[in-house]
Amino acid sequence: MDDQLIILVAGIAGIAGILASLAIVRRERRPRESPFATSTEGEKRCPSCGMGNQVVDRTCISCGADLPG
Repeated sequence: MDDQLIILVAGIAGIAGILASLAIVRRERRPRESPFATSTEGEKRCPSCGMGNQVVDRTCISCGADLPG
């Protein structure tokens, strides 16, 4: 009788471990905010392609379009 109880408890613990592992894996797959976020301060967007350019640029670094003053 004691052996069956030990096997039952070990089986339940194993199932709980598997479920916990699956929960951790699912949580890590969710998209998060990038740790490499960048600031757009001091940039102006190109009206043609939307590329971020420095404030001092006169033409877009991506498409070459004229940037607003």
